[in-house]
Amino acid sequence: MDDAAAEAEALRLRLAAIARKWLEDPRADYAGNVTDAASQKRHALNSLVLGGARISLSEHGRVVCSFHVPPPLTDSDGTWHAGALAAAVDNMCSAVVFTVVGAPTATVHYGLSYFSPVACNEEVQLDGRVVGRKGKLTAAVVRVRKMGSGELVAIGRQWMTPAWPTKSNKSRSSL
Repeated sequence: MDDAAAEAEALRLRLAAIARKWLEDPRADYAGNVTDAASQKRHALNSLVLGGARISLSEHGRVVCSFHVPPPLTDSDGTWHAGALAAAVDNMCSAVVFTVVGAPTATVHYGLSYFSPVACNEEVQLDGRVVGRKGKLTAAVVRVRKMGSGELVAIGRQWMTPAWPTKSNKSRSSL
């Protein structure tokens, strides 16, 4: 393997490790360092919606995790609240896109289809993948399934763009 290929592979591994760390602890910054306690309030929602998630795979373009839906994330019927599910899918899309672009992301378009409710304390798996790139945009899909039955719970689709300039998205405009 030549030096350029080795550097590219090292970058891919580092970005996947940072995405893993962020999903495990949303207080982690984009270098993978955990921020101080004072910043925890800014990360309260992210910490709650995937709290206790176990990351089973984090690689270039793909992240897979599982977790049990805790009582604070359920609605009056005792099922996973649609908003909490949407926030979890959003976090997964951000993490999986980060493994490819290496920068924080902003959502340009977000679609979520719900198929089946999830009971409190039921275990689910979220499988996120980058499925396409077009210019500055990156498309990601997250499939949510029940661990016991494999039943499809939801599919989230997002188009995202880096929130700050990267080598691949710098504007060439002179305006």
